[in-house]
Amino acid sequence: MLTLTLALLGLSIGLVANAFPTQQSGNGKNWVVIVAGSNGWHNYRHQAGACHAYQIVHKNGIPDKQIVVMMYDDLATNKTNPTPGVVINRPNGTDVYKGVPKDYTGDAVTPDNFLAVLKGDSASTKQGSGKVLKSGPNDHVFVYITANGAPGLLAFPNDELYASDLMDVIIYMHKNRKYKKLVFYIDACDSGLMMTKLPDDINVYATTATNSYACYYDEKRKTYLGDWYSVNWMENSDVEDLSKETLMRQFKIVQSHIMQFGNETLANMKVKAFQGNANARPAPPMTLQPVVEPGLIPSADVPMAILTRTSTAEAYLYQLKEIEQLTQKMRKVVQCVTGDNHENPKILSVKMDLMQNQCYKDAVSRYKKHCLTWFSTEHEYYLRDLYMLFNLCVSRYGTNWYCIHLIPPSFYTSPQGFRSIQFLFRKFHIFRIEDNWK
Repeated sequence: MLTLTLALLGLSIGLVANAFPTQQSGNGKNWVVIVAGSNGWHNYRHQAGACHAYQIVHKNGIPDKQIVVMMYDDLATNKTNPTPGVVINRPNGTDVYKGVPKDYTGDAVTPDNFLAVLKGDSASTKQGSGKVLKSGPNDHVFVYITANGAPGLLAFPNDELYASDLMDVIIYMHKNRKYKKLVFYIDACDSGLMMTKLPDDINVYATTATNSYACYYDEKRKTYLGDWYSVNWMENSDVEDLSKETLMRQFKIVQSHIMQFGNETLANMKVKAFQGNANARPAPPMTLQPVVEPGLIPSADVPMAILTRTSTAEAYLYQLKEIEQLTQKMRKVVQCVTGDNHENPKILSVKMDLMQNQCYKDAVSRYKKHCLTWFSTEHEYYLRDLYMLFNLCVSRYGTNWYCIHLIPPSFYTSPQGFRSIQFLFRKFHIFRIEDNWK
């Protein structure tokens, strides 16, 4: 009987140990990668969030040599900035810009550099400081990304990071023992699809926003200061004792449309295990006055919301009309590809959740090449329509598409343009064309 009791006790202890992972081994280090994947004053909130995240991990004892920051760095000295050199992340907030490392700025903020940083591959970085993760099998790694997004991708200033490429690098990190435990926080529209393939047995835990909301519109700066997912976890880290607060409580307190993936037992760990140095004294908690009305707005609507507040009615209506026209033309692409298939209503309105990676990459690439890109304020809104291309791939329409309806009519009248159209028709097997451009 005693033997049975001891055996059961040992089993119970083992189960508890698995449910509550060890916080940190004695000789392990903490590494942090922080990414703001956008640029422009209207996207102020992303870089403000990145700077704020740096201040949190820095004051909690993680040295700069173990922190990699990627941000465009066009806010502090922006001519629109009413407080030159200062960036804030909440109404009447303190400066979060001072002291932030400038590892990768401007055109160095790319998906390729980000993936090279995670892999520890300094030789593959272009521009920037060349700083990368030098983490090993005893180390904890925390990655925070804030950006604009679409199904299965995160938008960088001049390119996209695809879910499949990120997942390949995570698997590489696991196989090459680049971490003991790895945590991702991702704040972008539809970012849940970035982690749907994350295994639950490689000690990686991720929380993501499914619908991202901007908040804290600032009348003085005429832009949004934060994103709701991000400011909630960061303000929680500001006011709580990170040696007591858990990742799970931080997940629950975000109060947004969020999801979690991977090894969810890691959520029982203390926040300090990833956002602080285990051997350093925790930073004293701050006191923050609550913001009574955060003014939440879907992130995809931010450019139009700012335009509403700052421009004339004519400018707003012009931009709205352009958005509506291009959305309708994207819908015509779907009709052209599917031949008015019975699945059209689903493709046009439902965000599907399966991944057809190569098809989606090809579709987005051709859309950018032959139609338009979203790397400007006036076109960024069109990221929200990419779910239709995503759905076409999920519905097994392959790469049999071409956004013919977005080509201006003048393109057909030039010999070069006409030859290009003929080539594309042969290459992508598109034989239907509608002639109504009104």
